[in-house]
Amino acid sequence: MERSTKPYLIRAIHEWACESGLTPYLSVKVDENTRVPPEHVKNGEIVLNIGYDATHKLTIGNDLIQFAARFGGVSRECSIPINAVQGVFARENGQGLFFPAEPSGPAVTSATPATAAPPEDPRPDNTPPGGRPKLQVVK
Repeated sequence: MERSTKPYLIRAIHEWACESGLTPYLSVKVDENTRVPPEHVKNGEIVLNIGYDATHKLTIGNDLIQFAARFGGVSRECSIPINAVQGVFARENGQGLFFPAEPSGPAVTSATPATAAPPEDPRPDNTPPGGRPKLQVVK
C-alpha cells in the first residue's frame, strides 16, 4: 500500500511556518473521529493554531495529529485524523496547502493542493488582519 503524502506535507508547512516566524494554522472538517472542543466548531469545521506556543506535546503522525491546547484558559486534549485536515497555512500571509475533501475512515493515498477558499477568518478577534490568504500550487 502506497503511503499518503498528506502528513508529510502538513509537517513540512508546519516546520516552514515556525522557522519563518509565522503562525501555523490547521483547518479541520470535524467528524465523529475528531476530538476537539465542540463549542469551538462552526459549520462542522474548526481552525486551530498548531504553533509550538499554542500547543503542548504536539505530534503530527502519519494517521493522527495530537496535542493539548488551551481553550478559554482550560487545557484540552485534541486528536485529529489526518484525513480530516482540510488545509495547513500561515495565519499571517495565508500561504500553505489546502487538500481535496476526503471520506471519513482510512487515509487516502495522496494529497494535492486544492483551490478551495480557506475559512472565512481564522484569526482570534484581537489579531490584526494579515491580508487575503493566497494558495500556491506545489508540484
